[in-house]
Amino acid sequence: MTRTQPDNEDTHAKQPPANLLFVDDEINILKALKRLFRPQNYKIHTAESGAAGLACMEEHPIDLVISDMRMPEMDGAAFLQQVNQRWPDTVRILLTGYSDITSTINAVNKGGIYRYISKPWEDNDTLLTVQRGLEQKNLERERLRLVQLTQKQNRELRNFNASLEDKVTARTGELQQTVSFLELANDSLDQSYRSTVEVFSNLIALREHTDSKQPRLITEHTKRLADALDMNRADQQQLHYAALLRNLGKLCLKDKLLAKPVSTMNTAERETYNRHPLLAEGLLMALEPLQEATKLIRHQHEHINGTGFPDRLCDTDIPLGSRILKVVSDFYEMQWGLLTQKCLNASAAREFLLKQRGKYYDTRIVDTFCTHLGHMENEVSHPTQCVKSNGLRKGMILAEDLVMQDNVLLLTRGHRLSKGAGGILPHRI
Repeated sequence: MTRTQPDNEDTHAKQPPANLLFVDDEINILKALKRLFRPQNYKIHTAESGAAGLACMEEHPIDLVISDMRMPEMDGAAFLQQVNQRWPDTVRILLTGYSDITSTINAVNKGGIYRYISKPWEDNDTLLTVQRGLEQKNLERERLRLVQLTQKQNRELRNFNASLEDKVTARTGELQQTVSFLELANDSLDQSYRSTVEVFSNLIALREHTDSKQPRLITEHTKRLADALDMNRADQQQLHYAALLRNLGKLCLKDKLLAKPVSTMNTAERETYNRHPLLAEGLLMALEPLQEATKLIRHQHEHINGTGFPDRLCDTDIPLGSRILKVVSDFYEMQWGLLTQKCLNASAAREFLLKQRGKYYDTRIVDTFCTHLGHMENEVSHPTQCVKSNGLRKGMILAEDLVMQDNVLLLTRGHRLSKGAGGILPHRI
């Protein structure tokens, strides 16, 4: 037998030494195998029979076994078959002669051997066979480790995803609850904001010495027109604010000028009067939620033909809300004696609008407004009842504005009465 040194001496330097088991009934064969593998840093065990080999494997974690084929009592095929059944991870190699081909095939079928080595063996080939057998075992061991690690990580990932979904669901519920609270708070703030604007609107009406119903009439008709003209909700809200605060700038005018119809003003008075939209714009400029409404107020006196003030805009350069506000406010101010020296009735005011459409007023808005005036005259009002203060009940809704004898507004139409700690309290619907 020849003996050569393998090229890769340090293959197992960083790994614990592998346990090899040699099984043969010939002592000389066992000694030769021990001499061959001792320099390779393997831990070597030997057994002189199949039974002894099985006993050794029960005591030691054998990584690779080389068994002779021809042995008394238990041959190599039977021995390797039991090794395969009890220790399937152990690499199995059969040592056989050329004449034992039938027994070798039997060992392959029953023992699931990795390789067989023919006698006499070539040292280098035998070393390489063992080395590659151990490498395959290590690769298979690493593969199984990675499979198990992957399965473990997949289980952890599934558990994490399930936990994450629960957390996301819980967090979503918390966010939805927070959004609901914010919406309620915003609604409350918005309602308070509206109420404040309505209070200022009624103060303006008192300053002008007009009917306390003026703000409600203006806002009601502007809303009807906005609906008919398909104005979106956000723009309608700004138009509502503009309608309530349209004459805010008049608070800066003198009483004498406020009481004088526009048609009777001289040039100086007219110049002073024409500044009231700009004064209102200056007063409201700092209020971010009213920026769009402020723009509508500025342009409420523009004319379609460009002869209005303050910017002499014409046609569609005038904001739609301003054109609506112009038609509705002029209709009522003609009846209240604020534009002409003589108060016009509703029919005469309507005729004026129709006559001046295309000149002062938007034709489509005037036609739509007049159509809705006709509808309103034919509307059937909701049933109302007049009660004294001791007849007030929770849930009642004011059909008209509640004002004092000096025209000071207490409650506006549309308030719902609710039961408070001190009795019946108003609640805005």
